[in-house]
Amino acid sequence: MGSVCIGSRRRRLSLYAFLWVCVILTFSGLFLLTMRSIDPSVGIPFPIKSLEGNVGLRSRIKGCATVEEMGEVFVRGFRKEDLRVRKMIQDHFALHGASRVRDLPPVHFCSHGFVLGKASEAGFGNEMYKILTAAALSIMLNRSLIIGQTRGKYPFGDYISYSDLAFTLREVKHLWRKNRCEEKYGRPLVVRIDNFEKPTQTNVLCSNWREWEQSIIWFQGTTDAVAAQFFLKNVHPEMRKAASDLFGFPELLPSRPNVYGELMRVLISPSDDVKAAVNWVLGGGDPDISLHMRMLMNRSVRAVQAALNCIRKAMRNLHKASRPRVVLISDTPSLIREIAQNVDEFAEVIHFDYQLYKGNISDEVNGVHNLDFRVKDWGPAPRWVAFVDFFLASRAKHAVVSGAHRRVGTTYAQLIAALAAANNLEENTSSSWNFSFFSSFQSNLLVEGLGSQVGWGHVWNRFAGPLSCHDQSNQCAHTPFLPPAWWDGLLQSPIPRDIHRLEAFGISRSHRMEQFPPHFLDGVKTMEMNEVWKLAGILNKIGCFYQDEEDEI
Repeated sequence: MGSVCIGSRRRRLSLYAFLWVCVILTFSGLFLLTMRSIDPSVGIPFPIKSLEGNVGLRSRIKGCATVEEMGEVFVRGFRKEDLRVRKMIQDHFALHGASRVRDLPPVHFCSHGFVLGKASEAGFGNEMYKILTAAALSIMLNRSLIIGQTRGKYPFGDYISYSDLAFTLREVKHLWRKNRCEEKYGRPLVVRIDNFEKPTQTNVLCSNWREWEQSIIWFQGTTDAVAAQFFLKNVHPEMRKAASDLFGFPELLPSRPNVYGELMRVLISPSDDVKAAVNWVLGGGDPDISLHMRMLMNRSVRAVQAALNCIRKAMRNLHKASRPRVVLISDTPSLIREIAQNVDEFAEVIHFDYQLYKGNISDEVNGVHNLDFRVKDWGPAPRWVAFVDFFLASRAKHAVVSGAHRRVGTTYAQLIAALAAANNLEENTSSSWNFSFFSSFQSNLLVEGLGSQVGWGHVWNRFAGPLSCHDQSNQCAHTPFLPPAWWDGLLQSPIPRDIHRLEAFGISRSHRMEQFPPHFLDGVKTMEMNEVWKLAGILNKIGCFYQDEEDEI
């Protein structure tokens, strides 16, 4: 009897074991099938969870995204955030603008701080970002803005008028002496210099700039939208908050405001001569769409066809009975004639032909001229034409399209779109705001995805890594007005070149100290970020150093 019970028990145990094995094998098979169906493409070191969200099932399955899929997050206008930042800028200059600060009592004026923005007359986009970055930094630090002059002239002063919200350095020096700031209050006029272009000479990530006591701060090397946004990752919570209050959170790409457009709106305007040229070509009516083609003296048929398709896409949102007006600008004037013939079939073409214009600016002989070695970069037209084109294109009412032979969304195109969007944002209206910025890519630019967009300040650089699909067809993608500086958002991934560049700033993908670049290894203080953030799915650390430069003036 006992032997029968034991045999029955063994058979029951064998049956249970068999059932458990079946269950485990079944779930293992289902798990492997699921993982295989969403397996990312070979060579992508990023977790597939990076692709979660409303970007379409196809993107999640193939493990990468097209430029248009990446741009879907920028389709909707960010009216609320833009208006918030506009009010923030207005309040800042009401309190820290030159008209108020210059009349402060000496005890208050001498304790006041300033940020210097100084530009040369090189490429307009890069140089204008130096001034706009200083303006953004003045807001983050609650300081007044100084726009530097050279021999008594503002940068591009023949073509751009600057508002009275900023000081000149000459005026600050005069007021410093007049109020006896050094003699009476013991505060010399000192400039603290921080150079973003030289990682060994910047404290953009590691120091609390709001505690700096120097009277003037000069943040050098800020030639794009990136530098000021580095404060979003500063190790001090106070600095991170000041940056995110202005720029928004880097991981929330759909709700980041048009900071630089709003700053340009209050700081600059065309000079009288440039404005006269713009009005001459417009003839009393603003354009609907502007197309900027950065061609570097090339005449690519593919680039033109992609841009034409992008213009048509922009037109679908206009809902106009009449023919839309399209502004065409390019560094390659001969290309304009070819594009115009095609655009004229469905829209009214507007183009500034400087050879036909007989205004005052066309007769100048002592202004900014082209240099022979920059003709391929800037184009053969006189330099002043670029400023007429800039303010002409920024009058667009509905959309700006950026196309290129190689570099799409350069700083010049970014600023056109940002200013145009700010110009069209109305405060006292209940109507929806739907201004768009499009990037036009021809297929041969996307053979290796966005990997060709290697410029540190190019608008699509932060999407150029392995999550960008190879061998894409022509793309017309919605584009952010505020170019991202980090890789926290959906579908963003870095290229190796930028990973190495971040390492030069002390940002490592490893917890190990030996992964830091050599100049951080000697007595460096290493701080782990309080607010955990991810690059390529790996916790990062920042190597902090302190090497300051000060000048008395």
